[in-house]
Amino acid sequence: MNGTLNKVMLIGHLGDDIKMHYFEGGNCIGRFPLATNEVYINRQTNEKITSTEWHNLVVRNKAAEICEKYLSKGDKIYVEGRIKSRQWQAEDGTTKYTTEIQVTEFTFLTTKKEMDGAAKAVVPGMASEPVKAQNYDIQNLEAHDDLPF
Repeated sequence: MNGTLNKVMLIGHLGDDIKMHYFEGGNCIGRFPLATNEVYINRQTNEKITSTEWHNLVVRNKAAEICEKYLSKGDKIYVEGRIKSRQWQAEDGTTKYTTEIQVTEFTFLTTKKEMDGAAKAVVPGMASEPVKAQNYDIQNLEAHDDLPF
């Protein structure tokens, strides 16, 4: 180990559906916001306070396609990844900055479809089992053409 670590673990709710971007050569990325909440009591007013932090998540290739297929706004997910900052030139010439979480692993915790009691996403080969708490290791996804389940 070289003495540094860049690792993020988050559990939160999707703030929007996955936005896909496709590139020449067949690669793609999916982007979505993730909300995490901190709840505490204000000692002076005895008021319950909820503080929300928003995170910009990025998933790539097969993992992005899986997320787009099974996740939607409001779903709860566990992700692991690393923080990456980047910059670019806007059309008006200004320099823009963003910080993103490059997702390396994820687990579906609940999906809106499950909570609403609507049609459940089915894992191929497993009769009527919903996609729930399914772990995905992105390094293994990229090595195979088939879905990991």
